[in-house]
Amino acid sequence: MPSQPSKSLETFPNPKPERDFEIRFNCPEFTCVCPKTGQPDFATIRINYVPDQTCVELKSLKLYLWSYRDEGAFHEAVTNRILDDLVAATAPRKMTVEGDFWVRGGIGTVIVASYTQGDA
Repeated sequence: MPSQPSKSLETFPNPKPERDFEIRFNCPEFTCVCPKTGQPDFATIRINYVPDQTCVELKSLKLYLWSYRDEGAFHEAVTNRILDDLVAATAPRKMTVEGDFWVRGGIGTVIVASYTQGDA
């Protein structure tokens, strides 16, 4: 059965929770829809994080990012929502999500949203 997009993020236990180490994902095929024009927006989403007790499972991350394909979202909103959802799912020590959106109208946009455990 083919995979379908999903907002569900699955996790697994961190194999080395006593050590700080960084996990980096590079997702160069992200798409969403501009809520003003209805045109597709293309981006590379970069996720860097230091896990605490859990890590995000890759297939669920792929399906989660795919779920934005037909959604209207401003660059700033979608980048921050991805960060919020990943933080809620994994409770990392630190995480940064960068949305590097393709040039549109002669302007490229990069949004960087960060989280550090314990910050308000």
